Amino acid sequence: MIPYKHEPFTDFSKEENNIAYLEALKKVEGYLGEEYPLIIGGERITTNEQIISYNPANKEEVIGSVSKASKELAEKAMQIADETFHTWKKVKPEIRADVLFKAAAIIRRRKHEISALLTKEAGKPWNEADADTAEAIDFLEYYGRQMLRLKDGQPVESRPGEFNRYDYIPLGVGVVISPWNFPFAIMAGTTVAAVVTGNTVLLKPASTTPVVAYKFVEILEEAGLPAGVVNYIPGSGAEVGDYLVDHPKTRFISFTGSRDVGLRINERASKLNDGQIWLKRVIAEMGGKDTIVVDKEADLELAAQSIVKSAFGFSGQKCSACSRAVIVEDVYDEVITRVEELTKGLTVGDPTDLSNFTGPVIDAAAFEKITSYIEIGKEEGRIVAGGTADNSKGFFVNPTVIVDVTPEARVMKEEIFGPVVAIAKAKDFDEALAIANNTEYGLTGAVITKNRMNQEKAREDFHVGNLYFNRGCTGAIVGYQPFGGFNMSGTDSKAGGPDYLQLHMQAKTTSETL
Repeated sequence: MIPYKHEPFTDFSKEENNIAYLEALKKVEGYLGEEYPLIIGGERITTNEQIISYNPANKEEVIGSVSKASKELAEKAMQIADETFHTWKKVKPEIRADVLFKAAAIIRRRKHEISALLTKEAGKPWNEADADTAEAIDFLEYYGRQMLRLKDGQPVESRPGEFNRYDYIPLGVGVVISPWNFPFAIMAGTTVAAVVTGNTVLLKPASTTPVVAYKFVEILEEAGLPAGVVNYIPGSGAEVGDYLVDHPKTRFISFTGSRDVGLRINERASKLNDGQIWLKRVIAEMGGKDTIVVDKEADLELAAQSIVKSAFGFSGQKCSACSRAVIVEDVYDEVITRVEELTKGLTVGDPTDLSNFTGPVIDAAAFEKITSYIEIGKEEGRIVAGGTADNSKGFFVNPTVIVDVTPEARVMKEEIFGPVVAIAKAKDFDEALAIANNTEYGLTGAVITKNRMNQEKAREDFHVGNLYFNRGCTGAIVGYQPFGGFNMSGTDSKAGGPDYLQLHMQAKTTSETL
């Protein structure tokens, strides 16, 4: 087996890569507006009710029309997934892993096409789309290898006259509810983690990005995944999502999304339904309010660059995005001056144009929420960059920097999920750390410092699942920085880490007297 190494990012400074991406965009434009059915047990099912996927940079442009699952079709998918589980769980882990490796190879060949579709459907700039696709490849490669490590269980002790084993077995049918902000990587990663461990899946992708999920299910089929292992059922969260979370045959729910929806799922999953004979497992990643702390002993240019890139990459629509910075007063003015300069230099526009640093936000609801927070920010602090937005053609919000806010300001406490960063001043490093921890979330954080003692203090006391030193707070790589957070950021289920697959399995001890 080839050792795992993460998929490299594309270098768009090379002309041949630029040409290849532009050709991929043309290919994607060639199939815009097509209709996509549900896939249940390998059967294509078209419904009258459709989910329309629009380009957020050009809201008149239809990416595709996707059939919408009803409760009845969700029930059909559940029965098929439950039935298929009894055969899929018997398939050797090596064969299940091989499906992932084959799918990764197919994605690698079609990498620019998938990324171009993300540019169109999710509004991702080239580099962000490319990283999303690379991460999906990483998940398939990494989880396939992890399954090969876990297939024989873990060692336990035996005594004379006794042989003991500790093996992992799959759970059952999993409901995967994936997000729109990493509509390929997280959707693929959560799906294949369930599949490679021997479970079957009901995949309900985000309603704003269902087309790329359909393409992924097609890739799994091409890679040899049997019908019924993954069933593609986009639909309403209130109708289909709740129905499946409540279903007595649902064994686990893998969810990535907002805090409020995650709490709702956790609450519903805790209730015993008629015919249910297990406690449902919930794997949840629920967002963040992530802070970059800048010490007085720091590389100030690195600090400013890290804040801007982490805050505004993909329009701040990452649960890991820097939505607030806390700067020690000694260097506060210098850093915010540079953050302002860098932010004003960013280009905003259609992400199909490589020269645009950032594109649109995902839809009208996001646009309204983000712009309402900018209005709150005007009351709570001082806007030094951005503060404007335009939804005439697409949903564009200019990268916005709000300075001089108090630690208790709403823009410092509440998840905005857009290109808005709030900046507060601290009298010293200890106070900066206290402000950084003053949140119900605990996903990512970063500390820019040259002071080794302060770095070690943060390593111990900065309460986040992913903490970075002297770099931005986004961009975790599968197998290198396993990703997941504390408190209201979810169940700290470390995606792309060495104990993630075990969340989709249960351990069985067998003891034989010889």
